Order: sequence, then C-alpha cells, then structure tokens
Amino acid sequence: MFLRIISYITQRAIWSWEGFSHVLTTERSIYQWVFANTVSTIAAFSLPLSVAERSLIIMGGIMIIAMECMNTAIERVVDDISEDKRDRAKQAKDTASAAVAISAIAVGLAWIVIIFGILQ
Repeated sequence: MFLRIISYITQRAIWSWEGFSHVLTTERSIYQWVFANTVSTIAAFSLPLSVAERSLIIMGGIMIIAMECMNTAIERVVDDISEDKRDRAKQAKDTASAAVAISAIAVGLAWIVIIFGILQ
C-alpha cells in the first residue's frame, strides 16, 4: 500500500515536471515571468519586509507562472480541436491570457501597497 502511494506521488510529479518542461521549451513568455520573479524575490529579501509580505510576493510570482501554465494548456487544447479561426476559440485563448495579466496586476498592486507601507 505504501509503495503504491509513493508510486502514485512520483508519477504525478513526473507528469507535472513534463508539463512545466513543455511550457519552458515552447513559451517564450514564461522566461519574462521567471526573470520578473527572480528580480522580485531578490527585492523581497533585500528590503525590510515582514515574513508575510515576502510570502505574499513569492507566492504571487509563483501563481503567475501557474497561470501561464494554464494559459498554455488552454491554448494547446483549443488548437488541438481545430486551428480554424473561431470566435469562441479566440475568446478562450484571450480569457486565459487575461488570467495571466490579472494575476500579474495583483502582484504589482501588492508590491505597491508594500512599498507604500515601507515609505510611511
């Protein structure tokens, strides 16, 4: 039973890594988010932030990368169904892209709030 659970967890980890590797090798935009997260994390540890503030910033950055992975997944499924130009296909892709943008805006706003807190 224990070995089956370990095997199950291991297989899920392998599939997750394969998905992330696919995003890394096919989506150029992921590199802008990795770079932004690297800079953001360095800044979070360089500034006098609380543990909660650092955690929020780091978690937000990771969530942006997760959204980019979901965006890629939606694009692949839509393109797999048909590469014909269709209104609903465009809406699905644009909405997934909006999710990435909205999560990035949320992290940017968190940074603004935190910086204003430091300056006061």
